Amino acid sequence: MRETSFRFLWIIVLLILVALLNPFVIIGPGERGVVTNFGAVQDQVLDEGFHFRVPIYQQVIKMDVKIHKEEVDAAAVSKDLQPVFSKVALNFHLAPDSVAKLYQEVGLEYSTRLIAPAMQETIKATTAKYTAEELVTKRDAVATEIKDRLDSKLRPYGIIVDQLNTTNFEFSMEFNAAIEAKQIAEQQALKAQRDLERIKIEAEQKITQAQAEAESLRLQRTEITPELIQKQMVEKWDGHYPQTMVVTGGSAMPIINLPAPKQ
Repeated sequence: MRETSFRFLWIIVLLILVALLNPFVIIGPGERGVVTNFGAVQDQVLDEGFHFRVPIYQQVIKMDVKIHKEEVDAAAVSKDLQPVFSKVALNFHLAPDSVAKLYQEVGLEYSTRLIAPAMQETIKATTAKYTAEELVTKRDAVATEIKDRLDSKLRPYGIIVDQLNTTNFEFSMEFNAAIEAKQIAEQQALKAQRDLERIKIEAEQKITQAQAEAESLRLQRTEITPELIQKQMVEKWDGHYPQTMVVTGGSAMPIINLPAPKQ
């Protein structure tokens, strides 16, 4: 009886020790485990699943490798010295095989220590290469350049840039008014150019029509020759001479009857 009680007591003590020392660790979906031996980061990285660690000697730090989102508001100056206020959203994830290096060099606060400052610096450097107007008209090119620059800065730490969106570009009220006025002027100039082209085409059509009519009259004059007129008169003569003729003043004078030609 006493032996059974003693064994039961040892089991309870063992369970308490296991609970206190916690030699088991579970790495969840989308996580990796960084192993440290008395605080020294090891190259070993634990994958998802159930693992055993040496109590006291080893610690396991879980790091999330799923996609994260970071947003920053940045104030910069364009190439033509216009103040620019932008909001940029970054999607990124940690390279699973590089979490030990990231934890060793940066720690768990990599977002505030590394990503946000890198975004601010990259946005300012890229914005300074474009004029304010180009930042609007070449938004996709600007976003691509910011993304590529960020990737080159963060990838050595095991941070992979997935997507970057410039959600907004804001300028001063004076610049916005100038842009609006320029757009209106361009639209008016385009309308004037189209009207001029239409007038030119209509004028060319009238000239072409007039030339065609003139050519038609010329051809008609060419076809009516004296010989053609004489021939038509002979064909239409009924064999009788005219009885009267018109003289000056509009009065008619009889003509002496001449004998009709013999048939």
